[in-house]
Amino acid sequence: MHRAKADARASHVTVGLVRHLPGNREEIDCSCGMTLTNGPQWSLDEHIRLHRAEARYLALSRVAPAGMPRIIPVDPGRLPR
Repeated sequence: MHRAKADARASHVTVGLVRHLPGNREEIDCSCGMTLTNGPQWSLDEHIRLHRAEARYLALSRVAPAGMPRIIPVDPGRLPR
């Protein structure tokens, strides 16, 4: 499980510089190919943190032993690219 967490951390790093767009919008790219943005009720930093947390959760869920109790089931439609 430690390896899965480390792989997720290495696969989801921001690349390039923050782009400042009209209307107080900001965005930056993730190394996985997703563009992370701020919104009306969340900051760019919050989106980056959520994206990384989701990636770690999914990576750990994939390698967790069968039968291990989960709080949230892994939905195949939510898996990253």
